[in-house]
Amino acid sequence: MDTVLAIASRREVRDYRPDPLPDELVVRFLEAARVAGSGRNRQPVRFVVVRNRALLDELAGTVSRASNVLGAPLLIALSTQGGGNVDFDAGRSAQNMMLAAWDEGVGSCPNGFLDKPRAAKLLGVGPGQSPVIGITFGFPARTRRPERHSAEAWLARANRLPLDDLVLGWR
Repeated sequence: MDTVLAIASRREVRDYRPDPLPDELVVRFLEAARVAGSGRNRQPVRFVVVRNRALLDELAGTVSRASNVLGAPLLIALSTQGGGNVDFDAGRSAQNMMLAAWDEGVGSCPNGFLDKPRAAKLLGVGPGQSPVIGITFGFPARTRRPERHSAEAWLARANRLPLDDLVLGWR
């Protein structure tokens, strides 16, 4: 898929089919996250792959929208350690994963942890690690076809502020 088309057509998916995702796809998403850039190449982001239904149900109580997790067959949690721009590094890894998933026809949705201490305990992250975000993944319940519009058409349809309101100037 064209990169701009992938970026412009990707939408949050919150309703998933119950089908499990093949290991090969999960590894592909994790590899995309692994190669994301990192400030000073510190690589502070760690990943926890959650497929266990009981654990997913418990984690649903730690995020801002439980329903996003309750119906998902997979959640990949990102945690960080250290200071500086580690959350930015996690964001870069997260976006890489979600775009790699979209390229494979897999939907995703980022979910912020509201109860980080409980999420950390449930995820089993080590001392000094802090859960940043849990991304749900699954095949969309409703078929999505990014190629039905051009990248330009998707950009025009986006519910976002126009560039003229966002770009402060060309210097």
